[in-house]
Amino acid sequence: MKSFIKDNRRHGRRGLLSQTSSGSNVSYHNGGSRTKELSRVTSTASQRDTWSQKTDYLLSLVGFAVDLGNIWRFPYVCYQNGGGAFLIPYVLMAFLCGVPLFYLELALGQYQRTGCVTVWSRLCPVFEGVGYAIILVNIFVSFYYNTVIAWSLYYLLSTFTSSVLPWTTCGNPWNTDNCRSLYDQDNVTQTSNDTVSPAAEFFERKVLKLHLSSGLGDVGPIKWDLMLCLLAVYIAVYFSLWKGIRGSGKVVWVTATLPYICLVVLLIRGVSLQGAGQGITYYLKPRWELLLDAGVWVAAATQVFFSLGPGFGVLLAFASYNKLHNNCYRDTLVVSAINCFTSFFSGFAIFSFLGYMAYRQNTSVENVATDGPGLVFIAYPEAIATLPGSHFWSILFFIMLITLGLDSTFGGLESIITGISDKFPFKVGNHRELFVAGLVTFSFAGALSTVTYGGQYVIQFLDAFGAGTTLLLVVILEAIIITWFYGIRRFVDNVYSMLGFKPSMYWIVCWCFVSPAFLLFVVIFALISYSPLEFNGYVYPQWSIALGWSLTASSMMWVPAFGLYKFIITPGSFQEVKYVQYNELLLFL
Repeated sequence: MKSFIKDNRRHGRRGLLSQTSSGSNVSYHNGGSRTKELSRVTSTASQRDTWSQKTDYLLSLVGFAVDLGNIWRFPYVCYQNGGGAFLIPYVLMAFLCGVPLFYLELALGQYQRTGCVTVWSRLCPVFEGVGYAIILVNIFVSFYYNTVIAWSLYYLLSTFTSSVLPWTTCGNPWNTDNCRSLYDQDNVTQTSNDTVSPAAEFFERKVLKLHLSSGLGDVGPIKWDLMLCLLAVYIAVYFSLWKGIRGSGKVVWVTATLPYICLVVLLIRGVSLQGAGQGITYYLKPRWELLLDAGVWVAAATQVFFSLGPGFGVLLAFASYNKLHNNCYRDTLVVSAINCFTSFFSGFAIFSFLGYMAYRQNTSVENVATDGPGLVFIAYPEAIATLPGSHFWSILFFIMLITLGLDSTFGGLESIITGISDKFPFKVGNHRELFVAGLVTFSFAGALSTVTYGGQYVIQFLDAFGAGTTLLLVVILEAIIITWFYGIRRFVDNVYSMLGFKPSMYWIVCWCFVSPAFLLFVVIFALISYSPLEFNGYVYPQWSIALGWSLTASSMMWVPAFGLYKFIITPGSFQEVKYVQYNELLLFL
């Protein structure tokens, strides 16, 4: 770090935009500079902790990439945006946007061997604020994501409380007169819009107590039983992360593989049910005309992007603990393929049960199909409750949800831990257990508002403003910084020094132009089609919208603020900024 500061002072403002040791833009292509750079990286590699075995790393990547969104979002998005036809834009967006960015982050993290803050200090110091934006995004996500795991734990524990699953019958203290149990009569058509299933009332009135809150301005007190579930989740997270990757790398042997076992068992059971074929047909039936809808392509790009997870700094962190010559290119293809296949595969397990529910209720699949919490905490538990051995299927399903969620939580918090530990190695890195305890405690405190009676309103608010647009902008900046400021030729040389071969022109074009362009289009489309935030008929007030955009700005503001700070403290004239020659990229192509 000290040598980096000295280098900045020696070269003036141009040092803010590139870490080359010479004024020539091509100086790093000569043998001496390349050997010196590789020597630095190799020296860092010998001092840094590494994965105890390759499988730990791959399972950690798979566990992070394959999360709750693969189960509760992709099947419904696929069904809603053209069924089987949706696979065309989905696969194209994966190859043009998601997978290239996944590869970009893995290669960057593996070569630089540092977290999400110091990596930008090395590449382009003026953009170090990107790292702090990434950390804030992860903190915001941790405030609500772990609450979803707590809901799953609550359901799992509730499975053991009685001989009948508590969300299957009416007449409980939390039920209303409008409750209609599926056990009362088979194959009935819902005759009134006022009737509510016991599963819906269990989730909204028992688990959340949402009916006791009028909105974001009236969230009410903390729901203590749910808070205890949240506390249990954070305790599990702490003891999985406190010893570093060698500890979490063993935990993922369970948390990353168990969901697949559960998913396969649920699929086998699902396809054997009456009506399953109808549900799967709804899932896959192509509607080709929707391919002309720009919204379908945006949905595909968004789904791929948030599923693979570039921009959270997790890929940077995990790859930074690899050996220098690990084949990150192969890792990219393997993990991306597993992630995309899991999303598609899970649709069969989901829609087979939805088809069964439609058959039971004598209605169409579209009347029972939903996504998000409504799918995994109302529709699916409702279907499971009608099966023989319902307790077993309930245990299996909610264990799957818990393990899916934990893996992603491990990744998000590890990104923060690695980023800050590498930035402050003596103050933080040497006291990992204490720092992890402080981080987990802080995240738990921030999540308490999500386990109040109106916690669902808080979750929707954080989900809308805490990560979405910010994350897209962060990844666009990442691609620009690496390919334009750091230099695509230099980055290609870095990859070559690790793998022994250079990325093809396909990857280079995607990194430089195609992937950031698609993400920019998604951002513009989202802004154009923006509508006021709503949830369950509740329209968020204007003050909350202003607060939400302030939350979004609070993470992105670090980028210009830190850049300005760097310009102020670094000696030299502003004219030296012309050091960055953008035609380097065009000459290379």
